[in-house]
Amino acid sequence: LEANMAESESLETVTEHERILQEIESTDTACVGPTLRSVYDDQPNAHKRFMEKLDARIRNHDREIEKMCNFHHQGFVDAITELLKVRADAEKLMVQRTVVGFTLFDLPLCKVTAQTEEVIRCRIQQRNMATTVEKLQLCIPGEMMRTGKLMTDMILFLFRYYSALKTMEQLENIYIPRVSQYRFCQIMAETLPKLREEIKEISMSDLKDFLESIRKHSDKIGETAMRQVGFCFVLNVAVSKPKAGDSELCQTSVRSEQPNTPQSQWPERRGNVLLTFVGFLFKVLTAQDLVDFSPVYRCLHIYTVLGDRETFENYYRKQRKKQARLVLQPQSNMHETVEGYRKYFNQIVGFFVVEDHILHATQGLVTRAFTDELWNMALSKIIAVLRTHSSYCSDPDLVLELKNLIVIFADTLQGYGFPVNRLFDLLFEVRDQYNETLLKKWALVFRDIFEQDNYSPIPVENEEEYKSVVSRFPFHDAEIEKQQFPKKLPMSQSVPQIYAQVKEFIYASLKFSESLHRSSTEIDDMLRKSTNLLLTRTLSSCLQNLIKKPHIGLTEVTVCTPMEKFEHMKIDEFIQLADYEWGMSESDGRASGYLMDLINFLRSTFQVFTHLPGKVAQTACMSACKHLATSLMQMLLDTELKQISMGAIQQFNLDVMQCELFASSEPVPGFQGDTLQLAFIDLRQLLDLFMVWDWSTYLADYGQPTSKYLRVNPSTALALLEKMKDTSKKNNIFSQFRKNDRDKQKLIETVVKQLRSLVNGMSQHS
Repeated sequence: LEANMAESESLETVTEHERILQEIESTDTACVGPTLRSVYDDQPNAHKRFMEKLDARIRNHDREIEKMCNFHHQGFVDAITELLKVRADAEKLMVQRTVVGFTLFDLPLCKVTAQTEEVIRCRIQQRNMATTVEKLQLCIPGEMMRTGKLMTDMILFLFRYYSALKTMEQLENIYIPRVSQYRFCQIMAETLPKLREEIKEISMSDLKDFLESIRKHSDKIGETAMRQVGFCFVLNVAVSKPKAGDSELCQTSVRSEQPNTPQSQWPERRGNVLLTFVGFLFKVLTAQDLVDFSPVYRCLHIYTVLGDRETFENYYRKQRKKQARLVLQPQSNMHETVEGYRKYFNQIVGFFVVEDHILHATQGLVTRAFTDELWNMALSKIIAVLRTHSSYCSDPDLVLELKNLIVIFADTLQGYGFPVNRLFDLLFEVRDQYNETLLKKWALVFRDIFEQDNYSPIPVENEEEYKSVVSRFPFHDAEIEKQQFPKKLPMSQSVPQIYAQVKEFIYASLKFSESLHRSSTEIDDMLRKSTNLLLTRTLSSCLQNLIKKPHIGLTEVTVCTPMEKFEHMKIDEFIQLADYEWGMSESDGRASGYLMDLINFLRSTFQVFTHLPGKVAQTACMSACKHLATSLMQMLLDTELKQISMGAIQQFNLDVMQCELFASSEPVPGFQGDTLQLAFIDLRQLLDLFMVWDWSTYLADYGQPTSKYLRVNPSTALALLEKMKDTSKKNNIFSQFRKNDRDKQKLIETVVKQLRSLVNGMSQHS
């Protein structure tokens, strides 16, 4: 315990002595007395321990002072050394001062005066230099350019026109007026206009190089633009297929050509492949990607800054007009290959792609009115060139490729906002040229077929051979099908071959109609007209030449070639093109187009029969008219046709009148009176009954030999009247509020009842 108490007292004493030492070190000397007294007032022997502590603290401070002196000793030595050197230099200076003093004292007064004047001149030069520096700082501010920037701009103004012009403008308007009294500023002011003219000349030289460059590379620009549009054109052609509104003639041909082809194998597969391919194409290139337009922009800015923009605009437009005239000049042999046409179109597209970019990238360098004027001038020239050169083409494949190029050319420029309707109108002229080349080509094909035919019936040994023939030609005869193999078909090899070639002609004609942006009705008209020309002119001419040949007997031609079946087949194809609007309120006032084409075909076909025996020609003509009348009657009474308006009956009547006029025109000589017209007597009496609405006469005279409507069967009249009754109800919802309509409805219902009674009576009698 005593030891613990002693240790505690010792710690307290040490702590107290440490506090006293800190107090002594930190307090003023006058306050040290009370602090030291507290040491002696404490325990005995405490002052000895305090003295030991104080000695230790003094030794510690001495060590620190020694360290600091050692650290700064070298610096002190160096400072003393420098001070000694300065003292030596000061002594030398005092010696020189003494020498100069003695020298001045010994010199004559004139020398002193001369040296004084020299000192004055030096002071004046110093002052002038200071003034010059001050004025130059006003001319060339430090924050805009350093001392040599102006000269650098002048030397490199080929690359920094606009910057050099702005610098000269600042000099002329801001800085030179401040120091205009100096001669170098006057020289600089006189030099600036010359520098401007040099900049204009050099920038114009760059523009001329640019114009020459784009003239040489226009075809590359156009080729890129047309290639991008061409991808879309190929894709559209590949994925196209017959639709509900497409040509019926084309659909029939396709179905007969590929009766067993599944839909999955139609052109959609190629279209999907192309669509995938186009999806991986690189980004679309523009004119700016292919051409550096900076010379145009730079020159435009320079002339704008110099206040001479109008001169630049006039020069640019004049030069581009000259280049347009050069681009529009075709090569003399352009019509020989498709590459000639392609290069011609590429140059034109490239020219107008550049102009379109200039129009949108600059403000007023070219205007929409200027580009429209250029395009109208170019379009007239292009149409004249194409009209001339296409007339030289005798190859239908080349004409078709030309048509595709024209479509791509037109679509490309239309994408840049240029009107191209006149180009598509030109394609109708090119289509006529294409059809002419096709007709010439198929005339040779028909001639070869007829020359190679032996004009004997086609022998078939088995079912496979029979199906092979029928797949190429839609021939069906119940009697022949019942016969045992081997058997012979009543036709020679030329018949299915001619049929196949007619389909090939239709395919070739349809190719021209692709991507013409025309409706299905217009395409139908194109196909019908071209096919009619093939049959009425080309094929008829070949048949006439064939009949005139002495080594081919008439019996072979008339018996082995099923002429009547051929006519019926063609009549059915024309009937399929009929497109009546059965709900029309009134007729068009003229016969339908399909029927007029059919009559023209029959008339030209019967002209071929002039070399046949009279009875043979008359039989074929009568058979064709009867088949036509039967087809028209079937169309009118078709069970799928639910409603017929009086306007549709009137239109149908106009068509039948044209058939009667054709029959009365004696297409084949030898008929007596109106014998040929009797083929249409059933239609005539039926239509007269409905046109005159003469039901009282019909019902009163029914069954009498002298009846005006003897050929009208009650079931036929009832079927047609039922169709009209449904139309009357649909179109006269509020007819009950009009007395005339109510009376008409009652009359129709009464007639329907009487006709049904006649039909029932006929059934019971039979």
